[in-house]
Order: sequence, then C-alpha cells, then structure tokens
Amino acid sequence: MVVMKKLKTFEVVFSDPSKAFYCSGDKVAGNVVVEVSEVTKVSVLKVLGVGCGKVEYAKGKQKCREEIDYLKYEEVVHLDNQTRAPDGSFTLRPGNKYQFMFGFELPAPGCLVSSYAGKFGYVRYYVRAVMERPCAPPQHCEKSFEVEEPLDINTPDLLAPVAASKQKKVSCLFIPDGQVSISARIDRKGFCEGEEISLNAKFENSCSRIVVPKAAIVAKHRYQAGGRVKVLKQKLTSVRGNHIISGMCDMWQGRTIRVPKLQPSLQGCDIIKVDYVLMVYVHIPGSDKMVVELPLVIGTGPFGGFSSRSSSVSSQVSSLRAPSDSWASLPSPPPSYANIPGSYPNLPASYPNLPSYSNLPRLDGDITRTPLLHDCDEDEDEDGLFMLAPPQAYPLPPPYSEVDESVPSGQQVIQVF
Repeated sequence: MVVMKKLKTFEVVFSDPSKAFYCSGDKVAGNVVVEVSEVTKVSVLKVLGVGCGKVEYAKGKQKCREEIDYLKYEEVVHLDNQTRAPDGSFTLRPGNKYQFMFGFELPAPGCLVSSYAGKFGYVRYYVRAVMERPCAPPQHCEKSFEVEEPLDINTPDLLAPVAASKQKKVSCLFIPDGQVSISARIDRKGFCEGEEISLNAKFENSCSRIVVPKAAIVAKHRYQAGGRVKVLKQKLTSVRGNHIISGMCDMWQGRTIRVPKLQPSLQGCDIIKVDYVLMVYVHIPGSDKMVVELPLVIGTGPFGGFSSRSSSVSSQVSSLRAPSDSWASLPSPPPSYANIPGSYPNLPASYPNLPSYSNLPRLDGDITRTPLLHDCDEDEDEDGLFMLAPPQAYPLPPPYSEVDESVPSGQQVIQVF
C-alpha cells in the first residue's frame, strides 16, 4: 500500500476576487492552483461548475427532501505545453506552482435562481476541482460564488398601489362587543433595501377595549419537499401607533417604515420561495389580532421614479381630492395635553395658590404604576398600558373672602370656606 502525502496547495482562485456576485450570462473564470511536496502523478484534473437547490426537513418520522439543478458544467483542464503520457496522465514535481486555467459562462436569464441560505434549504453555486491519481482516492476542493438575478421594481405591476381592508366583530362570553376595522394602503408594491415605505391607514375601534395599531415587514420562507410545504415567518422591523380607546379612531397619513438590509425576493425556484409582506394589524386584548397583509416585492435595482417620501405626498394630495378616500382628508389629531401651560393667565390675581398642571406627576418619573392593560404580542416584549396611582389627594383650595360691594364697606363680610 502506497501512502500519498497531502498536496501542499490545492485551491480554486477566481480571476476577480472582489466581485460580489454574478448574473446570468456572466463568465466565471479563474485558476486551480496546485503545489506538491513530492513527485505526484495525476490521471486527470477536472473543474466542475455546480448550481443546485435543496430542501430537507423532518415531518415526524418522515424525512422530506427535494433537489433541483440549475447549473452543470464540467471541463478537463491542463497546462500549455504540458508533457502527458499516452494514457493522458501527467506528473507534478515539488518546487513548482502550477496554475490550471478554467472559465465557463453562466446560463441565459430565466435559467438561474439567486443564491439563498435558509433554515431548511438553500440555493448554492460553487466551482469544484477534482484531482484523480493512480492508486489513490481523488482529492477535491471547491469555492462558492454568489448569484443574484436582477429584479427590477420599475414595472407597471410593481409600481401600482396596494390596498386592503378588514373588519372583525369582537365578543365577550358570546356577547357582541362591537367591532374593529382596518383600512391600509401603500403607494407601490416594489421597494429596495433602504427605502421608506409610506403607509396610509385608518383604524376604527367601536368595541369596549383599548386596542393598539401596529405595522411590520415580515418575510415568509416557503419550503416544498415530498408533497409537503413548510412555511416560516420572520418579523424584520416594525412600528407602533397610539392606543385607541373605545369609540375612537386613529389615522396614519404617510407613516414611514424603512426597508432593512435583506435579500431580494426569491422567485423562479420550484422548491423555495421567499416573499415579503407589510403586515398591518391591531392587537385586541382577550382576542386574536386582526391582520391585513399588503404584498411587497424587494428588488435589486433602485426605484426610477420619485423618492418614496415625495410619492407619498403626491398620493396624499390625490387622495384628498378623491371622494372615495374621504377618510384620508380628516383633520390632524389635536395637540397633546402635555402642551397645556401650567399657569392661568386669564384669571385675576385674587385667586392665589391654584394648582398647576406642571406640578402633576409625570409618567416618566419614579412613581407607582398600576397595570391597566397588558399589550401582549407573540414575539414582542413590551410594557403594558399604565395609569397613575396618585401618591396623595389634591389639597382643598385655601379660604378666601368675598365682599358684597352693594353694602357699605365694613358692614357685611361673608366668610366662604
């Protein structure tokens, strides 16, 4: 038995190491670098270009597995002016650095799928070099490369507005307790990383509970294998509105939520699909949340029109003119009670020591808080609503004197307590 030493160097090096990703039709080129520590006879050196998608997960005792190929390339590489034996083998000697060039072109658009790595599957591309030697097991090395298929969001379908609405009747012990409704709209369906989504929404609450409106960008990963489908949802970023008491409504006009750094939508793969939605929902204590989903497509190219903020402003102007969207023309909410001054400028000076709003305890102080309503969400760890527990009752106003001017001075004084 002949023991073969390991190769000193055996690796794949791309011609442009700084290239982040490849697209359909691009050329993948480079070298297979080989250095040996002893005289080595090589039967053949092959370069393989591989692209495949794979899904694998367990469903009880059953294992679901599915594979699909997107790229298959094979090439036998050799050195120029290399001396080869009649059987095609050649000899590598120590002290030399051998570089075997390779290059191949990726398939045309529509034949590839962007690279992806998830919990139960992946789409992966790599170059593998295989060295076969007599009387020795073959050795191989590989190097991955990313593929990103262009996804243009400047198409009529992705530039069209998206809207949805929903109502839900709330009950308590089978007794009707009013309803909650949502109407939501965004200016377009296609966005790119770093853009801001402008959301117009109306929330109405006619039930007896305090509800909380929220919005979040959610990724849906769908894996299909063995006739089964497995879906994973991941919340990426979210915003939250003010609490809505019974009989009130809340308006979002141009409320923005930024698209975080994430992978573009994965399309064209038969076994893996990645979709994004803007989930607008209301948390209802004691009941399931009410959800409205607006589909999103995350693309690779920048938006070619106005900025998201500018387009949202123009859409608001048009919606104000449209009678069908009359709810968008409601006036802005009143200012916060925190802006009420702490003095009484219109009262005469004869009213001393009146209590001031500025002396009232604030929620941001270290005071006792009594839980009023816990705002629970599936994967959010939030504080609830709290009401103040005043440390002491407000003091009575001080006594003062009231003089009847119709009576001569000093004849009648009425003490008022």
